[in-house]
Amino acid sequence: MTATLNKPNIQELLKQSKEDIVTFLGGVYEHSPWVAEAFITTGKPHSAIESVSDLAKALKSIVEDACQVQKLNLLNAHPDLCEKVGNLQSLSLESREEQSNSGLQSLTADELERFTQFNTAYREKNKFPFILAVRNATKYTVLAALAGRTNNSYEVEFATALTQVHKIAWMRLLTKIDLSCAKGFLTCHVLDTANGCPANNMRIQLHRLWPPESAGLIGEFTTNDDGRLTSGPVLKGGNELLVGTYEWTFHVGDYFASKGTHTTGIPFLDLVPIRFGIDNPDDHYHVPLLVSPWSLSTYRGS
Repeated sequence: MTATLNKPNIQELLKQSKEDIVTFLGGVYEHSPWVAEAFITTGKPHSAIESVSDLAKALKSIVEDACQVQKLNLLNAHPDLCEKVGNLQSLSLESREEQSNSGLQSLTADELERFTQFNTAYREKNKFPFILAVRNATKYTVLAALAGRTNNSYEVEFATALTQVHKIAWMRLLTKIDLSCAKGFLTCHVLDTANGCPANNMRIQLHRLWPPESAGLIGEFTTNDDGRLTSGPVLKGGNELLVGTYEWTFHVGDYFASKGTHTTGIPFLDLVPIRFGIDNPDDHYHVPLLVSPWSLSTYRGS
């Protein structure tokens, strides 16, 4: 197998036997191999699946088309958060790996009391466990989500829990599949809203912050006359556009000084960092900056 670190890419996976595919995908949806089995027997034709995004959509559609009882069973297949806090060994391998990043094991006594109170109320009300994709969450994220969702109606929580299940499945797929053939890329564009023009000749740096094994400065760039990078996409393809956390740093103070634009003695905006996440290596991530000496805005473009 030519896959990276023995992970198959999509084409290699789909060439395997039906039994091997079910074994490989069986844990993507918690203790619910029926999703993988349905994918083999009734799912989208394999020839139409070219990426991890296609595979995720195919598996998701199987769950969405399932009956209410199957969906409820899927929710109940997930461990209660109290189990995650109290006994990691009782969890599936996938859940143990996800839980290790959440910090639930470091809850203080007060936090644990709040956690237990909300979790118990949620379980008694909905009759299924509170589900949250915790792989990239902190204990504060978990506590905030649990407190905020406890008062939701059953119907809202059923839909929300299923959304979290799909999110968990997606993140599990990302860890299992060789993504080197992904076709996503990263671009940026800077607009000077004070002078009503593209911000040319602005210095920009890009860092990868997570995962730690590939963290560091990726590169330093200068915008062209259109406020873009002459080189085009900064990161392109699955070997470069890794799933993770990134940060652009825009040297806006130096830029406005070069234009003679009025700023204060200590610039209100000098270095502008924008921290963002790459979740899908198949997608185009466009991160623009609209900036003046006094304001800024950004968004996820495409």
